[in-house]
Amino acid sequence: MAALAGVARRGLRPLLSPAVQAGALDARRWVRALRRSPVKVMFPSGQVVGRKPPRTAASEAGVQEQRQKQPPHVAASGSLSTWEETGLRYDKALPGDRRLSSVMTIVKSRPFREKQGKILLEGRRLIADALKAGAAPQVFFFSRLEYIKELPVEKLKGVRLVKVKFEDIKDWSDLVTPQGIMGIFAKPDYSKMTYPESQRHHSLPLLLICDNLRDPGNLGTVLRSAAGAGCSRVLLTKGCVDAWEPKVLRAGMGAHFQVPVINNLEWEAVPEHLPPNTRVYVADNCGLYAQAHASDKAGVCDPRFLKFHKSKEEVEELENGAGKGWLPELEVQSYDLDWTEAPAAVVIGGETHGVSLESLWLAERTGGKRLLIPVVPGVDSLNSAMAASILLFEGKRQLRAKAELGSRSQSYH
Repeated sequence: MAALAGVARRGLRPLLSPAVQAGALDARRWVRALRRSPVKVMFPSGQVVGRKPPRTAASEAGVQEQRQKQPPHVAASGSLSTWEETGLRYDKALPGDRRLSSVMTIVKSRPFREKQGKILLEGRRLIADALKAGAAPQVFFFSRLEYIKELPVEKLKGVRLVKVKFEDIKDWSDLVTPQGIMGIFAKPDYSKMTYPESQRHHSLPLLLICDNLRDPGNLGTVLRSAAGAGCSRVLLTKGCVDAWEPKVLRAGMGAHFQVPVINNLEWEAVPEHLPPNTRVYVADNCGLYAQAHASDKAGVCDPRFLKFHKSKEEVEELENGAGKGWLPELEVQSYDLDWTEAPAAVVIGGETHGVSLESLWLAERTGGKRLLIPVVPGVDSLNSAMAASILLFEGKRQLRAKAELGSRSQSYH
């Protein structure tokens, strides 16, 4: 038994005879020979097919040079037929690659975003809208190659493409369900963007001015309403949340690339972005200011009606009557009465601080009014996004009614 075990450990080769071993060795040699030098094949037609000569370094270089000279295959439409044939290349992030984390640190901080001039876009639809509008991409991080192939090939020239693990994208994503692709773009310049033709066709002489809007979700919703109503542009004053913050971009659902958004404006610069003869109207979310005037208390400024006060001293002066006449005198009218006889700009304030004093002065100088949105007594105020939607679509209704009336009068003549 011990002898058999020893043989088993050494293998079965010692049990074979020398003749058998020699035959097996010759067979292996014949197989190697066939692999190296295949036999010639003669077909019934008389054609003989032999082995191709081995490629040398010189021949390989010639083939490569010939391939480079040949243009890529072009489809009948004139565009490259497949993504691979465009010559695009991507890098695969290895363990320890910090490119994604380094860029995310920049784009998630407003000071860094403004200094570096970069923004972050997540999701295939938002990225596609940005590319269509002419935004300049710099680098894409993706987990599956299919996500990149869905994007326009001509927009990817010169863009760095980095394939990373989905877990890495998930770690940096703010989405509940990440879509596996992130794009880093240069901060868009509204004057260089190409907005959709349908948006330009339905553009109205109606502007929106955001004043102290600090909630990202509200600002994103306001931008969606502005794009849906057909606003010609949206102005954001200092004090508003950054329009290019990731949360605002997600809530905007592509509105940033449908309507011009001018960010971080000083109030002194706002008139420069308004069409000639524009009247500025200030949204009255709850009507308290109007109630104060109706009760003959216009000379006594109740701080409950003026959310824009910044200091305690100002409030105390107003309570003592020292602030009489300090507030601009603005006529109040209901939001559903005609206020679109000239180009109109609507000011929407935030829930916490309301509209600023600068907006009231601008409205007074341009002959505007305070638009009252009546609410049930006891309700503090409307949400800023809701108030903006009500006023913008009411303005659109008034403009459409005037256009229809004008077309009917022309048909009669």
